[in-house]
Amino acid sequence: MSEPAARTGWAWAVSTFFGVGRIKPGPGTWGSVAAAVLWFAVARLTHPSPLLLHAATAAAALAALAIGIPAASVVEREYGREDPQFVVIDEVAGQLTALVFCPPTAIYALLALLLFRIFDITKPWPARQLENLHGGSGIMMDDMAAGMYALLVFALIHHWR
Repeated sequence: MSEPAARTGWAWAVSTFFGVGRIKPGPGTWGSVAAAVLWFAVARLTHPSPLLLHAATAAAALAALAIGIPAASVVEREYGREDPQFVVIDEVAGQLTALVFCPPTAIYALLALLLFRIFDITKPWPARQLENLHGGSGIMMDDMAAGMYALLVFALIHHWR
């Protein structure tokens, strides 16, 4: 399917996470990787306290959700297809959710990335059912659920390690 001639620029930029969603194969994986790498770089460069890092990561995830829902709704409508693969702001929001309690080390960031991708692909209950929500909410909320699953499993692993 070809893209519409008239596009709402901000929505397409946000939805594709500034073009990352155009990378193939597996744009969703690339969106998750981009979010994890960006989070890791910011955390390592700024050296925030653990509490500040957790709060900032949660705020970033919520901001991605808040801007992602309307952006994904616009792109879905303009593209004329439900949940286009190149829309990856949902993976960004979900991945950031998975990283909320993550210490800024490469191994932990990779673990959070792996956990999120597993839950995003398998979509255990009720994540799959959230896809039935209308428009951008359906696009975003299943990935937020996957991010929450990954966050919980990560917290358990980190606690018992």
